[in-house]
Amino acid sequence: MTRRRTRQTEPADPWVLALRMLNRRDYSCAELAGRLADRNIEADRVEAVIKRCLDLGYLDDQRYAAQRARSLMRQGRAVGRRILLDLRRHGIDEATAVQALQQARDEQSDSDVLDELLERRFSGFDYTASTEKERRRIIHYLQRRGFALECILEKLTEKG
Repeated sequence: MTRRRTRQTEPADPWVLALRMLNRRDYSCAELAGRLADRNIEADRVEAVIKRCLDLGYLDDQRYAAQRARSLMRQGRAVGRRILLDLRRHGIDEATAVQALQQARDEQSDSDVLDELLERRFSGFDYTASTEKERRRIIHYLQRRGFALECILEKLTEKG
């Protein structure tokens, strides 16, 4: 007779919960605190866990923001203001977000990201031969990722 494994319930120890969460991916301090608070852990225990994680170097908002900004730019998912909004949504303060964006821009410019994205997603697109509807669709797609309209139009007309 075989025994079925039953899933253990999550431990009530916030330190163990935090380590399990951090083992999967990196979090900002605010994100991790929010996740622990969602598990009905008292605020003083959450604060103690966050402080311990900071002391041990498991949490670092600057590192998290820089990695996230680089990742978003590298994948072509966001640039500029869109990255700042994303970082703020993840609990990163304005100064840290601006610094992370600048670091990401030092490695790769918005223009380079736009070139790569156009080549990868719209390699056969011809601006001059396309319909107005197709143009709008592509322009809006790129604007949602944070590219400025002037840059988009410049690249598309240059390419087409």
